[in-house]
Amino acid sequence: MTSSKSTYETPLNSRYASKEMQFLFSPDKKFRTWRRLWIALAESEKELGLPISQEQIDELRRSADDINYEAAEARERLVRHDVMAHVYAYGEQCPAAKPIIHLGATSCYVGDNADVIIMHEALELIREKLVNVMAALADFAIQYKSLPTLGYTHYQPAQLTTVGKRATLWLQDLEMDYEALQEQLAKKKLRGAKGTTGTQASFLELFDGDGEKVKKLDRLVAEKMGYSDVFAVTGQTYPRKLDSQILNVLSGIAQSAHKFSNDIRLLQNLKEIEEPFEENQIGSSAMAYKRNPMRSERIAALSRYVIADALNPAMTASEQWFERTLDDSANKRISVSEAFLATDAILGIYLNIARGLVVYPKVIEAHLKKELPFMATENILMDAVKRGGDRQELHEKIRVHSMAAAARVKTEGLENDLIDRLVADKSFGLTPDLAEEILDASRFVGRAPAQTEEYVAHIRTAILDRWKDRLGMQAELNV
Repeated sequence: MTSSKSTYETPLNSRYASKEMQFLFSPDKKFRTWRRLWIALAESEKELGLPISQEQIDELRRSADDINYEAAEARERLVRHDVMAHVYAYGEQCPAAKPIIHLGATSCYVGDNADVIIMHEALELIREKLVNVMAALADFAIQYKSLPTLGYTHYQPAQLTTVGKRATLWLQDLEMDYEALQEQLAKKKLRGAKGTTGTQASFLELFDGDGEKVKKLDRLVAEKMGYSDVFAVTGQTYPRKLDSQILNVLSGIAQSAHKFSNDIRLLQNLKEIEEPFEENQIGSSAMAYKRNPMRSERIAALSRYVIADALNPAMTASEQWFERTLDDSANKRISVSEAFLATDAILGIYLNIARGLVVYPKVIEAHLKKELPFMATENILMDAVKRGGDRQELHEKIRVHSMAAAARVKTEGLENDLIDRLVADKSFGLTPDLAEEILDASRFVGRAPAQTEEYVAHIRTAILDRWKDRLGMQAELNV
């Protein structure tokens, strides 16, 4: 006896992707879209003068969402052709309309047009999640715009930045992804009604050689499916380069999310910032005290998958033969759908983390105190020179004191006492009060708070305000 747990199920469905995205790549969505396309074709052909009755159209509409899967599957086992199997099944439900279903069309009329429609709807869902992540990061950036923290280059302590300013770097990556996504949607086109090799020969025959009607048919079908444009020319399929372009957008989002997840994992090791950790969550099966960055790690894992997956349509587009070859089909059924499901999951996890980031200012301050004395030496040197000191002599003394303090930290594990050493050295004229003033971390962050305010204001004006009615999305994780 076969159980539901005895066959492979994709984790993208069972663990990661949202129900909304799963529906877009479901059989119901696919085959309902096929039927919408057949209705649009029949309506357009009727409007252009072919002998198709309103009764036939109405019959098609009544069964548009009632897919008789058993009949289609039985027919496909017999004829080995999915489109003709569904034409047959639709015809069983619509006997009056049966003669005009799929009239003049090739399989790619429904297959390719539906794929394009579904990809564009999936991009719109990705966009909604993307702007919600951006809104969460914008709020976080403003909240911590002025909190000084160590900057890192080469993962070595560098000049200070702020926690909020660092968040703008994550946000800016997503802005670039948003722009790429918008550009892709702005130029969206349907394959249209192009015939078997893209020449529209079958439709030209249907309309007795009237090329203007054939051109109008192409436009009418597109309009009825919600499109204002079609590909000017095609082979049998829409250009497979489109799949590559769309998955490159998803790859870009995955790259941005991966970078964010890397930063969070590093910060969590430093105990400066942590991803959300639920009351009953277990970090390690053996080490009960651990709080592992599992959500960020999941982003990294899924992001790598999407980045690698984007190679599939690139290779497919490059290897198409003439007007079409079927070696695209099996690959794109998997690669395109899974790229969307995985990206959807990535953004859901990203939103969950961004909404629940935990910041530990005291830890950040402690790390600053260890490194800030070294960074303050330039200011101390300049102040001492202003008071009449010899720049070269003072520079050498700072070097000697710095080396000694560094050795104390690195070899003895003790606190950084560089400032105490400089206060004790009368050459610098440095008092404890003056030293404390110089070591005020806010003096070392430059325009980071202002940059954060300015950039977030730009993001809100340029993007978030446009989608304010779609913000507030919840991000619950399945596991």
